[in-house]
Amino acid sequence: MKRMIFALAVMMTLAACGKKQATAPEKESSKESNEMVTNDTISKEMKEANMQEVQAYLKDCGAFFIATTDEDQPRVRPFGVSEIIDGRLYIMTGKVKDVYKQMAKNGKFEICALKKSGTEWMRLSGTLVNDETLSVKEEFLNRNESLKSMYKADDDNMAVLYITNATARFCSFSAPERKVGF
Repeated sequence: MKRMIFALAVMMTLAACGKKQATAPEKESSKESNEMVTNDTISKEMKEANMQEVQAYLKDCGAFFIATTDEDQPRVRPFGVSEIIDGRLYIMTGKVKDVYKQMAKNGKFEICALKKSGTEWMRLSGTLVNDETLSVKEEFLNRNESLKSMYKADDDNMAVLYITNATARFCSFSAPERKVGF
């Protein structure tokens, strides 16, 4: 029952994020808003700050949901770990899983992370790039000890993927949407 309620809440929040809020003040023109998230117009420092903000949000939410595609069918599943390593935001999964196969075929994704209050969420979209660097895998595992019982950095199953061309949309039932890019 709790899973059904949570799934409904996620679907409602995704739908609400796309709607303009009646009580929200008018935003700047869409051209200015879009420029804010165009990666080539953002300074390196701003990209790093935006990435840190997104990472903190994901950690605060605990679990987050990633959407991929399987041919013409969307697929969504929970994830729970992300890390910034060497200036990149990574997620991790196993290569034997369908989600990895979908990511390898089409790197475009969207993440939805819902705060525990149920009234704030973030949608993160971009492209995932697989990284086979052993030191990155080792660092990811060192920061997430609980994964060491399931994965080894050199096991040919562990996949760490970093996010490029990212746009994060911070949404709420009580405030206008805010976008950041990295």
